[in-house]
Amino acid sequence: MGLKDLRKKKWFKVFTNMYVLVLTVFVIWMIFFDTNSLLIHLELRKEIKKLEKQQEFLKTEIAEDKKVLKKLSDPEELEKFAREHYYLKKKNEEIYLIEYEDSLKQPAKE
Repeated sequence: MGLKDLRKKKWFKVFTNMYVLVLTVFVIWMIFFDTNSLLIHLELRKEIKKLEKQQEFLKTEIAEDKKVLKKLSDPEELEKFAREHYYLKKKNEEIYLIEYEDSLKQPAKE
């Protein structure tokens, strides 16, 4: 099979066509080497999905915080919150913290 026989083949004529060669080089360039390549688009799409998930999480957190703020606008709820979280007390009042054995951090036994 010589060069003359190879040139007569239909697939060889198609692949050696100037338009096909230029198109192939263009496609390879756009997929791998260009600044707007397909690989970069895939990475950016992953980043967008990650940021959208984070946005949804933060929206739910904001909604929960709004509920807490609305709840804390009541003076009784504010006092309850301050007592539970910051251990605040009134004058002449004592606070006792009760800790259970299973809630204490103990060193691991081997």
